[in-house]
Amino acid sequence: MNNSILADSQAIGPVSIDPARFDPAEISKNKLYMPDATAAAKASAYLEKCLQEQNSSGGLIECQIFGLPVGLGDPVFEKLDANLAKAIRSIGAVKGFEIGAGFGAATATGLTNNDAFCMENGHISKRTKYSGGTLGGMSDGSLLFFRAAVKPTPSIAATQQTVNKDGKEIEISIKGRHDPIIVPRAVVVVEAMTAITILDALLSNMTARLDRIIDFYRQ
Repeated sequence: MNNSILADSQAIGPVSIDPARFDPAEISKNKLYMPDATAAAKASAYLEKCLQEQNSSGGLIECQIFGLPVGLGDPVFEKLDANLAKAIRSIGAVKGFEIGAGFGAATATGLTNNDAFCMENGHISKRTKYSGGTLGGMSDGSLLFFRAAVKPTPSIAATQQTVNKDGKEIEISIKGRHDPIIVPRAVVVVEAMTAITILDALLSNMTARLDRIIDFYRQ
């Protein structure tokens, strides 16, 4: 089975990509790793404005995992989506994680959030992707995708309020070089952490059945 992982910048501050213009080839063509050339240009202009204001911006990273077998993960202690959340949230600056419909499920109903199943080329498939590729903590064989929210760079040159070691309220302005955005640098980190988590799940799955253990050691 051909497994592959693709991560990209879905949003930089208020600038989001247009799904209709999604182009995987575009990701490596711009420094923001956005799959939408038009959105990348707008985001670059927005970041220039942030720099002029001695400020920074947050953003959103989406990651897609293709070709997963059915059954990776566990119903309780080693849920695939939970392990992915743990891995991605362990990345510095990542403050949020959602899979599938994510927080949108909070305002949905059962009828609008449940995925519709169907038969496709003799196999069970899904017409919708609200679950994000997992069911009951395990991969369901469909595209698995999630999003990670990344906070703005905290070290900005603009004047901020803080407290010194003596407990006195003061103003601080951080000197030196400041990146206005963390998101593009974190895209490859999200891919790497995802790959490690999926590989761990694949290795664990090898021992889920006794016959697989026997076959492994007989080879």
